[in-house]
Amino acid sequence: MADLKEGGIVKMGHEGGLKMATSLLEEFGLPLGLLPLADVVEVGFVKSTGYMWIVQKKKVEHKFNVISKLVSYDINITGYVEKKRIKKLKGVKAKELMLWPPVSEIVVEDPPTGKIQFKSLAGITKTFPVEAFAAGQ
Repeated sequence: MADLKEGGIVKMGHEGGLKMATSLLEEFGLPLGLLPLADVVEVGFVKSTGYMWIVQKKKVEHKFNVISKLVSYDINITGYVEKKRIKKLKGVKAKELMLWPPVSEIVVEDPPTGKIQFKSLAGITKTFPVEAFAAGQ
């Protein structure tokens, strides 16, 4: 894991980490409310590979009211960020019926259609309006 973080920019603490996470979402064309974090310990990003990591003090569950979806954000969240996409995502689960399948990829459709897709390793893909993940939702 340390090798993945090599050469990364790191922000420690809630305020600095949250600011960095938000600026990464903005830079890569992802909705600013996609990662509703709490008690951030550390956020890091390796520009050469796109690898990002987030460490929180505790797991966070957030309900996106516009789409009535409950999403769980683990203490450790990792993935590879690129334009309009987070790949190999770990630490995020979305509740489907009684199950919590892990979300492995998030893609904002390009050219823009106003839609965002969440893909799981189980082969489940769900599409929602991007505005459901705007900041403050």
